[in-house]
Amino acid sequence: MHRLFHLETFNTNGIRMRAAVAGSGPLIVMVHGWPELWYSWRHQIGPLAKAGYKVAAIDVRGYGGSDKPYEIRAYDMQTMMADIIGVIDHFGADQAILIGHDWGAPICWNTAALFPERVSTVSGLSVPYRKRATISFPALWEIFYKDRFFYQRYFQKEGVAEAELERDVGVSLRKFYYAISGDAPNMDHWKNRDLDGGLLEGMPDPDPFPDWLTKDDLDYLTTEFTAGGFRGPLNRYRNQTVDFDELPQMGVPPIHQPSCFIAGSDDLVRNLIPGHDGYVDPAENCTNMRVCKIIAGKGHWIQQEAPDRVTDALLGFLRNLRN
Repeated sequence: MHRLFHLETFNTNGIRMRAAVAGSGPLIVMVHGWPELWYSWRHQIGPLAKAGYKVAAIDVRGYGGSDKPYEIRAYDMQTMMADIIGVIDHFGADQAILIGHDWGAPICWNTAALFPERVSTVSGLSVPYRKRATISFPALWEIFYKDRFFYQRYFQKEGVAEAELERDVGVSLRKFYYAISGDAPNMDHWKNRDLDGGLLEGMPDPDPFPDWLTKDDLDYLTTEFTAGGFRGPLNRYRNQTVDFDELPQMGVPPIHQPSCFIAGSDDLVRNLIPGHDGYVDPAENCTNMRVCKIIAGKGHWIQQEAPDRVTDALLGFLRNLRN
């Protein structure tokens, strides 16, 4: 696999950033989510490069081989978008194709909406582009999960989730990856939990792990997160109120570029707001959505759980645009 690309480190927006780079042609920037790495795109990098694109799958700031600023404010949405523009500049492109998953999806959606001249097309996996709400997400979670455990509320206090996750990084990753995958038998471990409990409480530790993550995959991810820790990744969650207050255009302008949405039918994100199906209208704030694909039986880690189907959907989307 490593023969298909190389790992490159470069300066952007005041930090050093690492990316897996392959191919030549129009630039594709791939942006992972929490808690992942460039490695989440390992199945897509080669085929996209082979199809005639220059692919840069980055380690988002705070992760892997990229710099990890300590300050919480170093991870607000304005900064994350500036990182993406810096990646586009580094590779000498006027525009890029953006593909993001989990937190990477809102980073890509918002960059496309607020810097339309720099983004030719955008694909979001698992998280649709939503219109701006009347209150911030942390305020929303306080309403819906007032008397229940909710992971995004748990992440707000510095050091608490870090301590739990870093106690045994391998176990933490296995449990969390499995818990919101399509292989988990149900989501009961998210319901009626002790308000003061931890993230991993009640989550099974599968042995063996489903074959979409091999032992070598898990070993690589464990090594990277053992070295880098979880503070940087968690700081993205700690900026949602700042984003709402200081970026009033976030979620306001619709995306007019050709767009694509892909997700698993059993993704936890789909039901974050109790009683509401978050995938009812993924195109509500996109005027030119060309692909909307919900893959049955798969969970949150869609490009790893269903790699061939995700790759085919992305290639089909891009091929149709070229034609």
